[in-house]
Amino acid sequence: MNRHVTRGVIFIHTVPPAVQPHVEWAVVSVLGYGIRFSWTQQPALPKMNRGEASWSGPVGTAAVLASALNGWEHLRFEITEDATPVSESGRYSYTPDLGIFYATTDLMGNVVVPENRIRAAIEKAGTDSSALRKHLDVALGQAWDDELEPFRYAGSGAPVRWLHKVAS
Repeated sequence: MNRHVTRGVIFIHTVPPAVQPHVEWAVVSVLGYGIRFSWTQQPALPKMNRGEASWSGPVGTAAVLASALNGWEHLRFEITEDATPVSESGRYSYTPDLGIFYATTDLMGNVVVPENRIRAAIEKAGTDSSALRKHLDVALGQAWDDELEPFRYAGSGAPVRWLHKVAS
């Protein structure tokens, strides 16, 4: 039995209003207790809402929450888990196009890239600095940050960069 309790935050960046109860149900089924999201409109993407809620539970709960929400169409989210004496802090990020990304984070929420991953990036890139940048961007989850950034700012009252669907 896991005796170490941690806490975190679930940030739902985009969700269709009709799906909100299903998100809440999935989260409650993982946590085992009721949780209340604060739902508001997502200004960066019309007809979508955003919400967030704090949670607490055993170490590893963020991974179970991320798995429960993984693969949902139109859903974009991030889930944080605080460090404990036996675990590091981390963040799960999800977008429909990119899937899920996990990173260990420091006290300020910055991504921490393990030494072996940096060494592997250097080795794969050789003397090609643009290849090194590409490998480090993958390790840092840059693609997820690029996609989620407009939705993060939209939730904090900052100026919004409107996203428009482009016909293919």
